Amino acid sequence: MLNFSPAALFIGIFAGICGMAYFAYGKKQARMVPMLSGVLLCVYPYFFDSVWWLVLVGLALLAAPFVIDF
Repeated sequence: MLNFSPAALFIGIFAGICGMAYFAYGKKQARMVPMLSGVLLCVYPYFFDSVWWLVLVGLALLAAPFVIDF
C-alpha cells in the first residue's frame, strides 16, 4: 500500500525540484555526478513509501555531488 501522506508528497515534490536543479547544473557544467544525482532525486520517491527513508535517501542524494568529486 502506498503512503499518500502530506509529508511524503511534500518530500517528493521537493526532491523533484532539487533533482531538476541538480540535473540542469550538471548538464551545464558537463559533470556526471550532479546529473546522475538529479535524475535519482526525481525518481527515488516512487520506490520508497516511508517518510524516514524518503528523508534519508534524499539527504544522501543531495550531499552526493559535494562528497563525490570526479
